[in-house]
Amino acid sequence: MRTLFRLDLVLNLPWLAAAVLALACLAPARADEPMPAHLTLRVPSTLLAETRVVNVYVPPGYDSKADRRYPVLYMLDGGEKEDFPHLVEALDALIRSADIPPMLLVGIENTERRRDLTGPTDIASDREIAAVVGGSATFRAFIERELMPLIGTFYKVSGERSIIGESLAGLFVVETLFVQPGLFDTHIALDPSLWWNAEQWWREAGSRLETNAGMQARLILAAAGDSGNSAAHLVDALCRNPLPGLRWTYAPHPELQHATIFRGLERDVLRQAFSGEALAEPDCSAARSD
Repeated sequence: MRTLFRLDLVLNLPWLAAAVLALACLAPARADEPMPAHLTLRVPSTLLAETRVVNVYVPPGYDSKADRRYPVLYMLDGGEKEDFPHLVEALDALIRSADIPPMLLVGIENTERRRDLTGPTDIASDREIAAVVGGSATFRAFIERELMPLIGTFYKVSGERSIIGESLAGLFVVETLFVQPGLFDTHIALDPSLWWNAEQWWREAGSRLETNAGMQARLILAAAGDSGNSAAHLVDALCRNPLPGLRWTYAPHPELQHATIFRGLERDVLRQAFSGEALAEPDCSAARSD
């Protein structure tokens, strides 16, 4: 069950916002619906010059009047016709079974996906994938300056924030780790499109890590069997430039394909990220030879 909520109409009506949020938190999902109860917000963005649809799930037991505050997992490709339905179902099941602690899920629906999730590129073939690319910095600013403050206003959230994405969304996750490492605590990148801009983040990893030597962050990286070597190249760069505050792990999955890796791994990576157990140490014994 979802409740559609135009946030721009109630920004100055806190009593109405509280009532709608309470309704969304308490409404049970019907038996014929695949998704747990959640709230659908329409968030006006000055930075993006458009209104964005955002789906928000709150965990069982959430009480807006209680003192408890909750971590937030932000997800890209977060529309109801994108990856939100299966990820929220997996997250809800893990929370209910006590495999991971309760948290909020904020899914951001796409408008121009390839614009928002890519950085600038010098490669002509990259620019052919969409009429507009290279807007990741503006999209990240929307998340930081407009979306996060609104979520913090309407929900009982802690300072712990994570992000998850697959494919181009995974590229955005890795880019965010390098260009703004303090924005999220945990970064989950599933088969990220690291080929973008001639494997920019492999080429720049060393200098970026040196610049952010004091970063405190976690990265969970996974690659499918049909996606080339760009993830392995980044892993080599991470191995060659270790930082004490960057905890990361990498798992190749030759049995999975780019189209199946998200659903195939989501429960495992959610457990990895949030169960409280230490991340498995990456295997840095072999250096890249090509």
